[in-house]
Amino acid sequence: MKEVIVICGPTASGKTALSIELAKQINGEIVSADSMQIYDEMDIGTAKPTEAEMQGIKHYLIGGISPTTRYSVSQYKKDAEDAIAEIISKDKTPIVVGGTGLYVNSLIYGIEYPEIETDLEYRKTLEERESKEGLEQLYNEACKIDKEAMEKISCNDKKRIMRVLEIYKTTGKTKTQLEVESKLKGPKYNYRVFAINIERKKLYERINKRVDIMMDSGLIEEVQDLYNKYGENMLTSVQAIGYKEVIQFFKKEITKEEMIDKIKMETRRYAKRQITWFKKIDNIRWINGLDSIQNNIEIILEGRKNEKWWYRKKQENKKDNNRNNSSNCSCLWCIYGV
Repeated sequence: MKEVIVICGPTASGKTALSIELAKQINGEIVSADSMQIYDEMDIGTAKPTEAEMQGIKHYLIGGISPTTRYSVSQYKKDAEDAIAEIISKDKTPIVVGGTGLYVNSLIYGIEYPEIETDLEYRKTLEERESKEGLEQLYNEACKIDKEAMEKISCNDKKRIMRVLEIYKTTGKTKTQLEVESKLKGPKYNYRVFAINIERKKLYERINKRVDIMMDSGLIEEVQDLYNKYGENMLTSVQAIGYKEVIQFFKKEITKEEMIDKIKMETRRYAKRQITWFKKIDNIRWINGLDSIQNNIEIILEGRKNEKWWYRKKQENKKDNNRNNSSNCSCLWCIYGV
C-alpha cells in the first residue's frame, strides 16, 4: 500500500511552510485538505498560499470551485484520491495538508460519504425555525437524534447542526450510522498522520496577527467584490470565518472594530475545535510548531532513513554544515543546510 504523508493542525500553526519545505526535500506534491481554499476568488480570507509561497511545488485542490457551488466531503474524497493517484504515477510523494477534519478523516479512514441530495424545502423550514425558535432548539433536537455526532459539533455550528437533521430526514439514518457503514472498505493508502501543536498563547497571538494582516491585505474589498458579484448565492462559502463577519459589517449589524474582534474570536474558537478533533485521530503524531522546520521534517521522515534520497540529503546537509561551521555562522540556514 502506497504511503501518503498527512500534515494537519489548527489554523495559523505553520502547515503551509512546513509542507512546502518537506515537498522540496522529498520530491513531493501537495493535496490541500481545506474546505474553503477550494473556492475560487476567496484568497485573502482563506489564507490561500500565493504562487510565490508555493515555491514551484504543485498544489492540488486549491481553487477550482465557484463560490456559488456546494462542494461535499464525498466529492472532496474523490478529487483528493484522484490527485494522490496522479502524484504517485509521477513517482512523487503525496502530502495532504490542511485543517478540515472531515476532509482528513474521509481519507485516512476511507469513509465513503453517500451523496445525499439537499432537500431545499426542508432546509428552508429549518432556517425559518432557527429564526423563530433559536439555534439552541435545533441543536437539542439534533442531540436527541445523533448524540455521538453532536459531541463533535459546536452548539453554534449552524451548518453542521442542520446537516445532521437533514441527513436523518432524508435517509432515515443518523450521520453516525452512515459513517459506520461507510468505513467498511478502509483507507486506500497508508496514511502517516502528523499534527502541529503550538502553545495556546502563541497560537492565539499568531491568529490575531494573521487577521490584522488580512485586513491590511484587503479582506474587506475581497468580500465586497464577492458579495457584489454573487450575493446570497455564495451558499456554503459565505459561512467561512472572515467572510460572514465582513458581510455583517456591510449590513451595519456590527461596527468595523466589532467585525475585526469577532473574526479573531471565531478563528481562535475554530482553532480550539480543530485541536480537539485531531486529538481523536488514531496513531496521530504531534510535532511542535515552534521547533525549526528542518527538525520537524526529520521527525516526519523517521522510519524512511534507508531510502536513497534520504541518505543523499543527509550527506548533502552534512557537507553544507561542515562548510558553514567553518565560518562560525549559527543561523538556521547554515546549521541545517536548507
